[in-house]
Amino acid sequence: MLALCIQVIAVLVICATGTENKDISTVFSAWNMGDKPLHEQLAIVYKEMENLKHEQAVMKQKQEVTCQALPHCSQPLNTDVDMNLTSLSGSEHLFNTLSQFEDEEGSGEDENDEGVNPCNHYTALDQAWRATNYTTKKVVCDRSMQWKGWYRLFYRGQTIQMPERCVRKERCGTHAPLWLVGGHPRIRDGVVTRKVCGNWKNNCCLFRSPPIQVKACMGNYYVYKFVKPVACHTAYCADINTLVCGKCRKSESCITRDKITWMCQKNRNRVKAKIHFFASFPGQISGRVNKIVYRKVYVNQGRAFNNRTGIFRAPVSGVYQFFFSTQTGGSGSTDLWLVVNGYWVAVSHSNVQGPNSVGNLSTYMTTLRKGATVYVTHNRGRSWANTSSNTIIFGGSLLMVRKI
Repeated sequence: MLALCIQVIAVLVICATGTENKDISTVFSAWNMGDKPLHEQLAIVYKEMENLKHEQAVMKQKQEVTCQALPHCSQPLNTDVDMNLTSLSGSEHLFNTLSQFEDEEGSGEDENDEGVNPCNHYTALDQAWRATNYTTKKVVCDRSMQWKGWYRLFYRGQTIQMPERCVRKERCGTHAPLWLVGGHPRIRDGVVTRKVCGNWKNNCCLFRSPPIQVKACMGNYYVYKFVKPVACHTAYCADINTLVCGKCRKSESCITRDKITWMCQKNRNRVKAKIHFFASFPGQISGRVNKIVYRKVYVNQGRAFNNRTGIFRAPVSGVYQFFFSTQTGGSGSTDLWLVVNGYWVAVSHSNVQGPNSVGNLSTYMTTLRKGATVYVTHNRGRSWANTSSNTIIFGGSLLMVRKI
């Protein structure tokens, strides 16, 4: 579709150019740019078409003047000019449509507030003096820069990113190098806001520069929405140690443990953890019991349930489902509560009138972080069970691992 649109534009430009007897090789030179980004190609095409429209308008005026000087002339001498001018009148709309098509055909990442994906629309910032290993007596200051839009850092043509740790003073071509506080985001985080600090006088954050926006892009690179720092001489820094990140494949992520040494590591598949437990209390409970200690454990895959304390501790972050029940005998109400991280979140309630016995089973699904605790408390009433019945039970399973 896109190639067809460009061919149509090419035909229109060639037709219009023929009216001025221009060299056709000059026209075709504008299309010999397959190695350039699509939006640059379209910009050149649009500029050429606008020039042709202007030239044709001038030609039309000349023809009208010539026609007025002739006794039997009632219309422009070259009607092809009118046809070509009309054909080009929608070029601006076509250019905007193709630009929009390019955005839709891109990586599918989120767009910013202006409806443009900053991963595809940024300014390259390739200045060797921004590197963390660069020292010089001649210092620069980013406060004098007219920052506008998004920027991607390069070092001698290779992608690079801001440091995530304090940088020594008198580096990055300035007095107080600016580094990123809080680390870089993940792709699914979208556009985030991060603090920026400048190191000076043995204080890594003596200069607190205004926050900037950062976005992670497909291909292991980042774009930044830089703003003017608070003072001079400060400048945004580029971590020379992160050059390896630009060499990571799509199936890899760039990781570090010390913010100094970076490496490419294959993306791991989702953790497949099997967590299941089922336990019962073979006896009677009366009144308030803070934690029911389910002594009889039938299933404890993953060993996350402690039968000595009655507490389940989440071994991984993810979505869990729990169930618990009671059997009530005698008159009155009985309540069992499921407690997650100290909060009472779900109740198993039963109310019996007379010498009857009823049971009640409750379920609860939630997302837990690794280390979260879950147990059951007996708040009031009477519950009963024996060795041959499972009427006071507690169990649960991990449904899905999820990073939180």
